[in-house]
Amino acid sequence: MTDQTPDVATPVPNYDGPRRILSGIQASGALHLGNYLGALKRFVELQDQGAPVYVFVADMHAITVWQDPAKLTAQTREIAAAYLASGLDPEKATIFPQSAVRAHAELAWIFNCVARLGWLDRMTQFKEKSGKHKERSSVGLYTYPVLQAADILLYKATEVPVGEDQKQHLELTRDIAAKFNNDFGVPGFFPVPEPIIQGPATRVMSLRDGAAKMSKSDPSDNSRINLTDDADTIASKIKKAKTDPEPLPETLEGLNERPEAKNLVAIYAALAGLTREQVIAQFGGQGFGAFKPALADLAVSSLAPVTAEMRRLIDDPAEIDRVLKAGAERAAEVADPVVDEVKKIVGFWRA
Repeated sequence: MTDQTPDVATPVPNYDGPRRILSGIQASGALHLGNYLGALKRFVELQDQGAPVYVFVADMHAITVWQDPAKLTAQTREIAAAYLASGLDPEKATIFPQSAVRAHAELAWIFNCVARLGWLDRMTQFKEKSGKHKERSSVGLYTYPVLQAADILLYKATEVPVGEDQKQHLELTRDIAAKFNNDFGVPGFFPVPEPIIQGPATRVMSLRDGAAKMSKSDPSDNSRINLTDDADTIASKIKKAKTDPEPLPETLEGLNERPEAKNLVAIYAALAGLTREQVIAQFGGQGFGAFKPALADLAVSSLAPVTAEMRRLIDDPAEIDRVLKAGAERAAEVADPVVDEVKKIVGFWRA
């Protein structure tokens, strides 16, 4: 590979390996309703489709900003507990900490030498997270989309559940896969993974501001429903959620200029397994005085079992550690041969 290789790889033959699905959540804080609807609930649905599912705790991504070591360990277990409490079955899905499979770091370095600076310069999330102090950010924060590509391609994942804010990173993964295959003359070695974007609430917004994504970093705890909130807290937060004075519209188009109402309708639809059209058909014309209590009851009934099981698991770290250890061993059985073959392709010395 030389600097003369094309900036955008030419098309390569389709990958003909097995279907695999991979995703993960960063180990950097408490999980909330947005994580549940946008990720956890969908992981379970994908698991039940029968394709191999790899779900990891992204602790390597977490340290792109400083993390308290003791808290990082606890957060890794908490996310694993959320996976299990949401319905992921460790006999069906491979659940593991990213850092426990060393091949992630090895492949990321090779991909750092495949990816182009111009590609990373276009990543909008780095600009958002680094803000005005780009020079003070870690190199890892800048290059973590390359590690993300390694996470995906290490398992030759063909599909990746992503939110709207991660589509750009998946495009980078696709570029890296195509460029590696092209540069080293191995057509179809890595798949060019497809995004899975589905459901009525793939991007859950703040309960205090319908234009802002629900986030664990928001200073207002009332902006989100944490997966560890009890029933009374969940109901209270929904009843206090920001709305406008108008009743719910009779058509879906009526939500277009009403971000808070649109968000609450999407949350109800996702929790109930309905479309937004069906929710509007049921509640259109009614005020929030009727809709919010119905949403609160639905949220409590949907999340209470998850919360209870999470708490039980967090109180039994040995059970979580057993699942993570077994998952890491299974993940390494897939990942190690892939990175070994990549080393041979690149030309690294092998005994």
